[in-house]
Amino acid sequence: MARTAIYPGSFDPLTNGHLAIIQRGLKLFDRLVVAVANNPQKSPLFTADERRALIREVVGEDPRVEVDSFDGLLVDYARRRGIPTVLRGLRAVSDFEYEFQLANMNNRLLPDFESVFVMTGEDYFFVSARLVREVATFGGDVSAFVPPAVIVALQRKLGRAPAAPRG
Repeated sequence: MARTAIYPGSFDPLTNGHLAIIQRGLKLFDRLVVAVANNPQKSPLFTADERRALIREVVGEDPRVEVDSFDGLLVDYARRRGIPTVLRGLRAVSDFEYEFQLANMNNRLLPDFESVFVMTGEDYFFVSARLVREVATFGGDVSAFVPPAVIVALQRKLGRAPAAPRG
């Protein structure tokens, strides 16, 4: 039986940190469902379809990775899919506190649901999609933090030429 986990997130946009978690997750699980969360409380830069397409473009045709999206509670999505495990990345202590609360709530809502946490690598512990959006919006160079396909998508979405890399 294949070990499968859901890696949920807004992925607005996909960062190299997200990609590192996907790669590390594939060492732990046979399959990953990268699930774009549609959160009505957030105002995403990219649509869910655009985010799914970017993730698929970046991860390529790896048969171990499925890209999907969901609305509502993660545990409801997990129940529908029959996947009892979620993969989450942790960057800092503040992430741990939030993820600890979320894992316990999810476990109360779906008792057999397990959360697996992996630490983000030192190269990306400070990178968040929110910061990438903010820097890109003001014309900053985000090429060290996102895959090339995301840079192109950000340029198109923000209607500007690429920022010159600093160095």
